[in-house]
Amino acid sequence: MTATENAPERLVAHRDSRSWPFAAGAAIGVLGGLIGLGGAEFRLPLLMTLFGFAALHAVILNKAMSLIVVVTALPARAFAVSWGDVADHWWIVANLLAGSLGGAWVAAGWATRMHSRTLHRTLAILLVLIAVVLASTHLADLGSLDLPAAGRAIAGVAAGVLIGMVAAFMGVAGGELLIPTIVLLFGVDIRLAGSLSLLVSLPTMLVGFARYSRDSSFTVLGANLRFVAVMGIGSVAGAVAGGFLLQYVAGPALIGALALILLASSIKVWRHAES
Repeated sequence: MTATENAPERLVAHRDSRSWPFAAGAAIGVLGGLIGLGGAEFRLPLLMTLFGFAALHAVILNKAMSLIVVVTALPARAFAVSWGDVADHWWIVANLLAGSLGGAWVAAGWATRMHSRTLHRTLAILLVLIAVVLASTHLADLGSLDLPAAGRAIAGVAAGVLIGMVAAFMGVAGGELLIPTIVLLFGVDIRLAGSLSLLVSLPTMLVGFARYSRDSSFTVLGANLRFVAVMGIGSVAGAVAGGFLLQYVAGPALIGALALILLASSIKVWRHAES
C-alpha cells in the first residue's frame, strides 16, 4: 500500500503543502512546550485525521519527528540543568535503558504485524493512558517511593520495558511517562528528570526506529521527507513558543484542557479504525 492510498484528496493536498504541516507542527509544539514535552502524543492523531496517513505510517513519521525534537532539546536543556548534574545520575539512565531498549524493539515488531484496526484501537487506548498520566502527574504532588536499592533497580527495568513499548507503539519520546517514573522511583528534581528522560528517549527511539526500518512500511519516510522536515521545524518552533507562553497560562486549567484534547483525539482515532 502506498502512502497516499485510501486518503481523500484534500488530506493528500494538506500533506503536499508547506503551510499545513508547519502550522500543525507549530500548534502541536506549543501544546508540548506548555507542559515541557515534545508534543508527539498530540501529533499522532493529527497525522491520521488531518493528513490521512495510515496508522503504522503515522507512527513511523511521528517517531522521525520526535527524534528531531529530542535531538534539538538535548543541548537546549543544558541551560536549565548542567551536564555535570546529569552525568552524576548516569545510573538512572542505564537502569531504565536496560528495559526500554528491549521493550521498544518488541513493540515495534508487534506494530508492524498488527491489523490496521487493532493498531488504531491500541493507539486510542494509549492516548487515554497518556491523558490520565498527564492529568495525575501534573495536578498531584509527586513524591518518591521508598524502595530498597534492588527493588528500585528491578522496578526501573520493568518500567523501562513498558515505557519503551508505549514509545515504540506511538512513535513518541515517552517523556510524559519517563519524567514521573524518574521522580517517583529515584526521587530526583523534576527538571533533572526532564534531562535524564531525553537521554533515555533518544536510544530507545533509535532502537524502535531500527526495527521499523526492517518493514516495508518504512518507505513512507522516504516518500515524505519534505513533510517531515517542515512539520518537524514547526514543532521545534512551537515548543520554544510554548515554553515562553507557559508563564501566562494557568497550570491546572491548561493540564485539564490538554487531557481533554487527548481524550477527544483517542475517540477520533478509535472511530478512524472503522472508516
